[in-house]
Amino acid sequence: MASIRILGTGGTIASHTAGAGGLVATEHVADLIAALSRRHTVTVQDLMITGSYRLQLSDLRMIAQAARNAVLDPTVDAVVITHGTDTMEETAFLLDLVHASPKPVVFTGAQQPADSPAADGPGNLADAVAAAASPELQGSGVLVSFAGKVRSARGLHRFSTTAADPFAGGTEVAHFIGNNLHVTALPIRPAPLAMPTEEFDSMRVEIIVCAAGTDTALFSHAVHAGADAVILAGTGVGNAGPGFTEVIQDAVRAGCPVVLCTRVPEGPVIPTHGSGGGRDLVQAGAIPAGDLKPPQARILAALLTSQPATPEQLLQALTAASSHNAGTP
Repeated sequence: MASIRILGTGGTIASHTAGAGGLVATEHVADLIAALSRRHTVTVQDLMITGSYRLQLSDLRMIAQAARNAVLDPTVDAVVITHGTDTMEETAFLLDLVHASPKPVVFTGAQQPADSPAADGPGNLADAVAAAASPELQGSGVLVSFAGKVRSARGLHRFSTTAADPFAGGTEVAHFIGNNLHVTALPIRPAPLAMPTEEFDSMRVEIIVCAAGTDTALFSHAVHAGADAVILAGTGVGNAGPGFTEVIQDAVRAGCPVVLCTRVPEGPVIPTHGSGGGRDLVQAGAIPAGDLKPPQARILAALLTSQPATPEQLLQALTAASSHNAGTP
């Protein structure tokens, strides 16, 4: 038997249909555990009850601090966090960046609301508690348990709006067969970063997405409006159209870091193309993000620029964070 602290933040798992008002998060985390077996000791704490699309960086920092406090409690063996799927990949990644304990932190949520006849929240929550309680997952960092699969937070991204399992990427560390958890890999984790401070709350890191014919106006506006960093979601392996080499160079000279990602759901940035492609963008000062996708690259950039970090430190952190290799258990 393990002692699990469940932190509630809202999301679809805590939502009911409010007529014409749509889905609204209303349930306390104490309501969500009613269907859990009593195999493990569970304590609960509501941090907030809201849709994750409404979260601000200050909320992410508060969740990270609550998780840190929970794992420091000697009576707690692991932590489960219920969270909306819209921004779960961002909150979970922030926590993984700063997680310094061997105790697992497992995120979960739902695609169907609590009052749906096909509600998936109870099953997902039961799986998350089982994963958090597993001695085999000690030292795995922050994980996401959803639809019978347990993945690392690093590299995770939502690929579907409606699928029962909306996530892809990361490392699949375990899966359920019936009620049995089968561990298949363990993440190789870099050293944890410092916890976010109040400066993190006000960081402005903008994501600019490239497409055919995209000009540099929005990029330049973000820099001139005071962005602390810019994430450029390039095409293909990390390319952009005419003019981006010059505006990246100007941004970097002005002290605004630029991180180069790709808008493609799978695969890394490979800065090989010239004529304004990724090779030229990196030579102009853009920092390649490896296979880290724009939303998670934004969280890492916000965390580091709030501390602050040098471009070299940002590159080192991006290189470490984009590598979610796994070893055998």
